[in-house]
Amino acid sequence: MDAIQKNLLEKITELHEVTQGAYNIRANGVSTERNSTAHIDIVSKKERQGIDIIIKPGTKKESVHIPVLLSQSGLEEMVYNDFYIGEDCDILIVAGCGIHNGGEKNSRHDGVHTFYIGENSRVRYVEKHYGSGEGTGERIMNPKTVIYMAQNSYMEMETVQIRGVDSTDRVTQAELADGATLIVKEKLMTHGSQYAKTSFEVNLNGENSGTNVISRAVAKDDSKQLFLAKINGNNRCSGHSECDAIIMDQANISAIPEITANHLDASLIHEAAIGKIAGDQIIKLMTLGLTEEEAEAQIINGFLK
Repeated sequence: MDAIQKNLLEKITELHEVTQGAYNIRANGVSTERNSTAHIDIVSKKERQGIDIIIKPGTKKESVHIPVLLSQSGLEEMVYNDFYIGEDCDILIVAGCGIHNGGEKNSRHDGVHTFYIGENSRVRYVEKHYGSGEGTGERIMNPKTVIYMAQNSYMEMETVQIRGVDSTDRVTQAELADGATLIVKEKLMTHGSQYAKTSFEVNLNGENSGTNVISRAVAKDDSKQLFLAKINGNNRCSGHSECDAIIMDQANISAIPEITANHLDASLIHEAAIGKIAGDQIIKLMTLGLTEEEAEAQIINGFLK
């Protein structure tokens, strides 16, 4: 990897170099480095671009890293990655995409990640998106996550995008069986003329299934954001969606939560709040010696923490 790719890798995985354990690094349209382990196998798809990640039943305290790096201006790709997670697992999966565009052509990565989570398994999934480069070409990312959760499984999904992505359409769809739980935590910041759309749809099919979808967003300058959250309660279940957003400058934010109860014992809640930074918060921090810009940055960092 060159210096640009190493910087992208650090931003989206917090790694300074290739990690131990199972990993697959995709750079500029090809798989460049890969490692499987005794319990985790990574195999290239034959019919289309992408990989299968096969995690054996009972695998615990192991991790999988599958970052995507684009440093070639004008490159556009579509990738399909499938995760087959056996029963009684407890694992960490780190994904994400970093695009450095220093040219005039658009660079784009579209990816579909599909999870098949076995009974009684626990998954923590972290997906970060980052853009850099002084080129005039756009940095575009459109991630789609599809989740099938078996009985009594648990998944915590953390998605982060706080810099450099010009356009994104982020889709998450989930189907939950009996006793399954899905927790989603989104952190999103846009600036300039960037656009971000986030769509969540969770079907609580199983008895005593549950979900909690939480979004924290900041929109600056002339950027635009659209947040959609749909929870369908199809059994005795509990669901909650929450969108809190800070709007600044001439930005625009729309939040459209939707809950549908298709069962008498479905308990569903949605919340949405959009507002500017309170002036007294800024003044209080400025009395401690911060400039107005530093005070704003501190408030935003705390909000997105």
